[in-house]
Amino acid sequence: MEEKITEIIVHMSHSHQQMARVMDAERQVVVRMSQIVHAIPDVLPEFDGVPGLIANTGRVNKSVISYLNVIADLQEAMAENLGLVLKEMRSQDEE
Repeated sequence: MEEKITEIIVHMSHSHQQMARVMDAERQVVVRMSQIVHAIPDVLPEFDGVPGLIANTGRVNKSVISYLNVIADLQEAMAENLGLVLKEMRSQDEE
C-alpha cells in the first residue's frame, strides 16, 4: 500500500510541476499586461474618448480577475489533493 501512496505522490508531484509551469507562463502574461497598462499615457489618451478608455480598462481588469480566479482554483485543487494523500498516509500509520 505504501508503494501505491508513493506512486500517487510522485504523480501529484509531476502534475504540480506542470501546474507551476502554467502558472509561471500566466504570470509572465500578467507582467506583460501590467507593463502595457503602465505604458498608457496619463494625459489625453487616444482610446476613442472616455467611453473607449473605460471599456479597455474594464477588459484589462476582467483579465486580471480571471487570472487570479484560476490561481485560486489551482491552489484549492492542490490543497484537496494533498489533503487526500495525508489522510491516506494517516490511515496507513494507524493500521
